[in-house]
Order: sequence, then structure tokens, then C-alpha cells
Amino acid sequence: MAAISASQVKELRERTGLAMMECKKALQEADGDIELAIENLRKSSGLKAAKKAGRIAAEGAIATRVAADGSYGVMVEVNSETDFVARDENFLGFVGQVADKLLATRETDVAALTAGELESAREALVQKIGENITVRRAALVEGAVVGEYVHGGRIGVLTVLKGANTDTAKDVAMHVAAVNPRVCKPEDMPQEVLDKEREIILAQPDMAGKPAEIAEKMVGGRIKKFLAENSLSEQAFIKNPDQTVAAFVKAAGGELISFQRFEVGEGIEKEEVDFAAEVAAQAAGR
Repeated sequence: MAAISASQVKELRERTGLAMMECKKALQEADGDIELAIENLRKSSGLKAAKKAGRIAAEGAIATRVAADGSYGVMVEVNSETDFVARDENFLGFVGQVADKLLATRETDVAALTAGELESAREALVQKIGENITVRRAALVEGAVVGEYVHGGRIGVLTVLKGANTDTAKDVAMHVAAVNPRVCKPEDMPQEVLDKEREIILAQPDMAGKPAEIAEKMVGGRIKKFLAENSLSEQAFIKNPDQTVAAFVKAAGGELISFQRFEVGEGIEKEEVDFAAEVAAQAAGR
């Protein structure tokens, strides 16, 4: 059995809201695998979906641009090593350069986008600031109406509507930034996600002993609720919870088509550093 660290227990507790000892036990049973522990807890206790891991390695900034005719929009994430550099004017200037070139070229392959002058500018910035700077990813969306929104330089969203206007598209982008839906519409949810959710629901305590017909109806109801909670079109609109996002857009004369959301550093695990141990190791090496 793998040793369970206090930091693992802390993370699981923060993500689930459960008691410390319950989290420790779940981690022991999952051999230290946090994601498996969450899955098992959902099966055994009916725990709702846990929060995403908050440990993020990369700092940096998100920038968006929309074409003058509104027919397409672009978004880019550029990473730095520290938040201090992410707020630096020179760094933000470089982010702007990348976004401008992305808008002009519509080139989402990072290597191709940054080749030439941008790569030279990146190398010069690295030399000046003393941190590694990387262009991580770029996106392009096209449609009749494109909206953009960047929150605090760390979350960027592009939305595509058919009809309505850019103000409506921006309001939807703000909703996406705040709520972070998984998909645009229920039918967009990957089948493997639905299969896993179904497995979790069937393993929950209140499903035990239920006749197959009753269990199937319960599963269907909970899957429908899951889709409503995680699909942009079905979510309660943040500016008016009495209507769904789809209804808000429809009232403005439009239709939801798609969205793209970037958050700085998402999906990158932070390396945990024990500074006391690091200093001791350096001292021992002298």
C-alpha cells in the first residue's frame, strides 16, 4: 500500500468537502490515486462531482481577438514560470504580439505561429526576464457572430452564435468563464463520460435492490440532470437564473453553436517543493 501524504489528504478534502479521516481512508483504499478515490467515494456515498484539482504549474496569460467583420475569433495562452512575470508589461506585450499574429494568420499550430520574428522576440524576452516563456496553445473559431471575454487575464472564452449580436455572445462568454460547462449541448457529451456516470449512479447505495425497471428510470433521471448541469445550453443563465442560456440566446434572436474556453495552466500539475528539504540538501552538498 502506498504511503498517503498529508498534502494528498488535504487536496482530496478540498475537492470533496468530506472529513479528513474519510478522505484518508478513501486514499488508502485507492492506493493513493486521488481520481480513483473520488470515483469510489461517488459510488459509495453519492458524492457529487468533485472540484477540479487546484494545483497548477504554469502561470501566464490568455488573450483573445475577434476579426473586424466578426466572422472569426482567436485565443492564445502564453505561459511564464511565475505570476510576477505574468503581470510584467514586457510579457503582456509579447502576449499581445502573439495574439495579433494569430488573428492575422489564423495559424493555430504553435510552432508555425511562432516561427521567425516571434521566436526571436520570445528568446529575447527569456534573456531579459530570466524565466522560460512558452506559447502553449492557440484556438480559432468561426461563425456568424463571435463573442469574446477574458477574465483577469487568466480565463478566456470565445463563443459562436447563429444570429443575435456580439453583446449577446459576450454575455454567453462571461457565463462560460464563470460556470465552465463541459459541452455546448447535451448531445455533445462524449459517450464514455455518460457511461462512466451511469456506472457511478448504479453503484450508489440507494440503487441497491431496486427492480431493473425502477433503476433504469432513476438512472435516466439522474443522467438527464447531469447533462443539464454540464451542458451550456441547459444551464441557468448567470444574469437571469430563471432562464437557460439557450433561452436567453433565443430571446435575442439567436442560437448557440459552440464555445472554446482556456484557463491558464489547466491540466498541468504543479511540482511540489519542500523548501526546507531543498535547502538542507544544498547545504549537505557543500
